[in-house]
Amino acid sequence: MNIKNNNNLPTNTRPSWDEYFLEIIELIKQRSTCLRRQVGAIIVKDKRILATGYNGAPKNCSHCLDIGCLREELNIPSGERHELCRAAHAEQNAIAQAAEYGISVKGATMYVTHQPCVMCAKIIINAGIKRIVYSGDYPDKLSLELLSEAGIELIKVP
Repeated sequence: MNIKNNNNLPTNTRPSWDEYFLEIIELIKQRSTCLRRQVGAIIVKDKRILATGYNGAPKNCSHCLDIGCLREELNIPSGERHELCRAAHAEQNAIAQAAEYGISVKGATMYVTHQPCVMCAKIIINAGIKRIVYSGDYPDKLSLELLSEAGIELIKVP
Protein backbone atom coordinates (compact mmCIF):
# COMPACT_ATOMS: atom_id res chain seq x y z
CA MET A 1 0.00 0.00 0.00
CA ASN A 2 1.27 3.44 -0.90
CA ILE A 3 0.17 5.87 1.83
CA LYS A 4 0.34 9.61 1.11
CA ASN A 5 1.37 12.27 3.61
CA ASN A 6 0.01 15.83 3.86
CA ASN A 7 2.17 16.91 0.90
CA ASN A 8 0.64 14.12 -1.21
CA LEU A 9 4.04 12.40 -1.40
CA PRO A 10 4.46 8.64 -0.97
CA THR A 11 5.68 7.74 2.52
CA ASN A 12 6.61 4.08 2.16
CA THR A 13 8.76 4.12 -0.97
CA ARG A 14 12.03 4.77 0.82
CA PRO A 15 14.62 2.24 -0.43
CA SER A 16 16.50 -0.10 1.89
CA TRP A 17 20.21 0.63 2.29
CA ASP A 18 21.09 -2.18 -0.12
CA GLU A 19 18.60 -0.86 -2.69
CA TYR A 20 19.97 2.66 -2.25
CA PHE A 21 23.59 1.66 -2.85
CA LEU A 22 22.66 -0.66 -5.72
CA GLU A 23 20.96 2.27 -7.46
CA ILE A 24 24.07 4.40 -7.01
CA ILE A 25 26.31 1.83 -8.73
CA GLU A 26 24.00 1.90 -11.73
CA LEU A 27 24.91 5.58 -12.12
CA ILE A 28 28.61 5.00 -11.43
CA LYS A 29 28.89 2.34 -14.14
CA GLN A 30 27.89 4.93 -16.74
CA ARG A 31 31.42 6.38 -16.41
CA SER A 32 32.91 3.08 -17.65
CA THR A 33 35.03 3.24 -20.78
CA CYS A 34 34.89 -0.50 -21.48
CA LEU A 35 33.35 -1.52 -24.80
CA ARG A 36 32.24 -4.95 -23.54
CA ARG A 37 30.71 -4.47 -20.09
CA GLN A 38 29.97 -1.48 -17.89
CA VAL A 39 30.66 -2.18 -14.22
CA GLY A 40 30.31 0.10 -11.21
CA ALA A 41 31.34 -0.44 -7.59
CA ILE A 42 31.22 1.37 -4.28
CA ILE A 43 32.70 0.54 -0.92
CA VAL A 44 30.49 1.35 2.05
CA LYS A 45 31.03 1.27 5.79
CA ASP A 46 28.55 2.37 8.45
CA LYS A 47 26.17 3.45 5.65
CA ARG A 48 28.76 5.89 4.28
CA ILE A 49 30.39 5.69 0.86
CA LEU A 50 34.16 5.38 1.22
CA ALA A 51 35.15 5.01 -2.45
CA THR A 52 33.76 4.44 -5.92
CA GLY A 53 35.06 2.75 -9.03
CA TYR A 54 34.17 1.82 -12.58
CA ASN A 55 36.07 -0.19 -15.16
CA GLY A 56 38.42 1.77 -17.36
CA ALA A 57 42.06 2.31 -18.29
CA PRO A 58 44.54 3.42 -15.61
CA LYS A 59 45.14 7.14 -15.07
CA ASN A 60 46.79 8.92 -18.00
CA CYS A 61 46.30 5.92 -20.32
CA SER A 62 44.11 5.70 -23.40
CA HIS A 63 40.65 4.23 -22.98
CA CYS A 64 39.20 1.42 -25.08
CA LEU A 65 36.47 3.86 -26.14
CA ASP A 66 39.23 5.81 -27.88
CA ILE A 67 41.54 3.09 -29.24
CA GLY A 68 39.46 -0.09 -29.37
CA CYS A 69 39.43 -3.32 -27.40
CA LEU A 70 42.18 -5.90 -27.85
CA ARG A 71 40.02 -8.61 -26.26
CA GLU A 72 37.31 -7.93 -28.84
CA GLU A 73 39.83 -7.99 -31.68
CA LEU A 74 41.17 -11.36 -30.46
CA ASN A 75 37.64 -12.69 -29.81
CA ILE A 76 38.45 -13.61 -26.19
CA PRO A 77 35.42 -14.87 -24.23
CA SER A 78 34.25 -13.08 -21.11
CA GLY A 79 35.99 -14.31 -17.97
CA GLU A 80 39.21 -15.34 -19.71
CA ARG A 81 42.65 -13.79 -20.28
CA HIS A 82 42.16 -10.78 -17.98
CA GLU A 83 45.78 -9.81 -18.48
CA LEU A 84 44.99 -8.73 -22.06
CA CYS A 85 42.53 -6.07 -20.89
CA ARG A 86 43.90 -2.56 -20.50
CA ALA A 87 41.15 -1.62 -18.06
CA ALA A 88 41.27 -1.91 -14.31
CA HIS A 89 38.08 -3.43 -12.94
CA ALA A 90 35.57 -1.37 -10.98
CA GLU A 91 36.37 -3.24 -7.76
CA GLN A 92 40.11 -2.63 -8.24
CA ASN A 93 39.55 1.05 -8.92
CA ALA A 94 37.37 1.49 -5.82
CA ILE A 95 39.99 -0.18 -3.59
CA ALA A 96 42.78 1.84 -5.26
CA GLN A 97 40.84 5.08 -4.72
CA ALA A 98 40.46 4.27 -1.02
CA ALA A 99 44.18 3.47 -0.77
CA GLU A 100 45.17 6.68 -2.57
CA TYR A 101 43.32 8.72 0.05
CA GLY A 102 44.34 6.60 3.05
CA ILE A 103 40.88 5.16 3.70
CA SER A 104 40.67 1.75 5.36
CA VAL A 105 38.10 -0.57 3.80
CA LYS A 106 38.50 -3.25 6.47
CA GLY A 107 35.10 -4.62 7.46
CA ALA A 108 33.30 -2.73 4.67
CA THR A 109 30.67 -3.81 2.16
CA MET A 110 31.28 -3.62 -1.58
CA TYR A 111 28.34 -3.09 -3.92
CA VAL A 112 29.11 -4.05 -7.50
CA THR A 113 27.00 -4.46 -10.62
CA HIS A 114 28.47 -7.90 -11.41
CA GLN A 115 29.96 -10.83 -9.55
CA PRO A 116 33.67 -10.14 -9.04
CA CYS A 117 36.22 -12.05 -11.12
CA VAL A 118 38.92 -14.10 -9.41
CA MET A 119 41.48 -11.29 -9.63
CA CYS A 120 39.11 -8.87 -7.92
CA ALA A 121 38.04 -11.52 -5.41
CA LYS A 122 41.65 -11.91 -4.23
CA ILE A 123 42.08 -8.15 -3.85
CA ILE A 124 38.74 -7.82 -2.03
CA ILE A 125 39.72 -10.60 0.39
CA ASN A 126 43.13 -9.07 1.12
CA ALA A 127 41.64 -5.58 1.53
CA GLY A 128 39.47 -6.87 4.39
CA ILE A 129 36.09 -6.29 2.77
CA LYS A 130 33.59 -8.58 4.51
CA ARG A 131 30.43 -8.38 2.40
CA ILE A 132 29.68 -8.13 -1.32
CA VAL A 133 26.27 -7.31 -2.78
CA TYR A 134 25.96 -7.73 -6.55
CA SER A 135 23.34 -8.31 -9.24
CA GLY A 136 24.92 -9.42 -12.53
CA ASP A 137 26.53 -12.78 -13.23
CA TYR A 138 30.12 -13.33 -14.32
CA PRO A 139 31.54 -16.65 -15.55
CA ASP A 140 34.08 -17.28 -12.78
CA LYS A 141 33.47 -20.17 -10.35
CA LEU A 142 36.90 -19.90 -8.72
CA SER A 143 35.99 -16.40 -7.59
CA LEU A 144 32.95 -17.72 -5.74
CA GLU A 145 34.98 -20.53 -4.18
CA LEU A 146 37.68 -18.18 -2.87
CA LEU A 147 35.18 -15.66 -1.50
CA SER A 148 33.30 -18.45 0.28
CA GLU A 149 36.50 -19.97 1.66
CA ALA A 150 37.58 -16.55 2.98
CA GLY A 151 34.26 -16.10 4.76
CA ILE A 152 33.08 -13.16 2.65
CA GLU A 153 29.31 -12.73 2.78
CA LEU A 154 28.16 -12.80 -0.84
CA ILE A 155 24.65 -11.62 -1.66
CA LYS A 156 23.20 -11.80 -5.15
CA VAL A 157 20.14 -9.65 -5.70
CA PRO A 158 17.77 -9.92 -8.65
